[in-house]
Amino acid sequence: MKRLVSCILAIPALLWGCAGPKTAAPEYPTHAAKIVAEIHDPASEYVVVASHRGDWRNYPENSIPAIESVIRMGVDIMELDLKLTKDSVLVLCHDHTIDRTTTGRGRVCDITYDSIQRCFLRTAHGVRTPQKMPTLREALEVCKDRIVVNIDQGYEFYDMALKISEELGVTEQMLIKGKRPAEAVAAKFGEYEHNMMYMPIIDILKPQGQELFGEYMSKGIVPLAYEVCWNEYTPEVKDCMEKVVESGSKLWVNSLWESLCGGLCDDVAWESGDPGSVYGKLLDMGATMIQTDRPELLISYLRSQGRHD
Repeated sequence: MKRLVSCILAIPALLWGCAGPKTAAPEYPTHAAKIVAEIHDPASEYVVVASHRGDWRNYPENSIPAIESVIRMGVDIMELDLKLTKDSVLVLCHDHTIDRTTTGRGRVCDITYDSIQRCFLRTAHGVRTPQKMPTLREALEVCKDRIVVNIDQGYEFYDMALKISEELGVTEQMLIKGKRPAEAVAAKFGEYEHNMMYMPIIDILKPQGQELFGEYMSKGIVPLAYEVCWNEYTPEVKDCMEKVVESGSKLWVNSLWESLCGGLCDDVAWESGDPGSVYGKLLDMGATMIQTDRPELLISYLRSQGRHD
C-alpha cells in the first residue's frame, strides 16, 4: 500500500515524525496546508472547526456561497454531502431528493445534471435563490488551498470523488470517514497516489461502535482522529474519549444536535448566552475537532480561549 495507508493506520512516529522543540511558528504554503498540519499534530491545542453543510443559515446549504462564507469566517473544514445524478455527475446534496433544497422535485439519481441545473436552490426557510446546485468538482475548485473538505454522505462515491480530487491536486485536503474495519479501509483506499485523511466514526453506545473502536485499539491502530457520537454521557463514553486522547488521535465531536453529543449542542450554546457551558465542556472532554451548525459562535468562543488563533 502507498502512503495513504500509513495515514490511516500508522503509528504516531510515522504520522507525525520525530518530536522536537518548537522554536518558531512554521510557515505553510496555503491555509489548507496549515489546517492539515494541525490535524496531524497530536500536541496542538488548536481546535479545528468544521462547518456542517457550510453557512446554511445565510445561504443555501451545500452551495458555493455557503462555502465562501465559512472560508471568510475562518472555518477550517467544510463538511459536504454527495449524491450522483442519473448521468453520473457528483453534486452537493444531502437528501436523496431535490424537493427540500431546490425548486424542483424528484430523486437525484433519477434526474440528469442538466435538468437539475434548471432548478434553483432554496434557503433553509424555503426561499428561492439564484444559486444552482454545484458539482463536487466546482466545490473542490473553490476549496483548493483554502479549506479542508470533509465528505460526509457519499462513502459509495468515494472512488469517484478521489479521482476528481487527484485531477485537481486537492486529495491531501480531503478528510473522509466511515464505519468500516481498518482492513476494509486500507483495501479500498490504499492505491491512491496522494495522502488523504480517514477518520473512523464511533457510535460508542452502540454495539457496532464498541466493536469497531475495540478493533482499532486492540490492533494498536492510530488514525488521525476518531469521530465519537453519544446521546448520553456515561462512563463508557468518558472511557472512550480518554482512550482516544491518550492514543494520540484527535477527538472529533459533533455539537449539531442533542443526540450526537449528549445534549451539548449548538442551540443550547446560543440560547443560553453562555457558549462556554457547552463548548467549554467539550474542550474539557478532550475535543480538538468540533463540527458545528454555528461556526461564528464557536470560533468566537475558541478565540476567547486562545484555541483558534
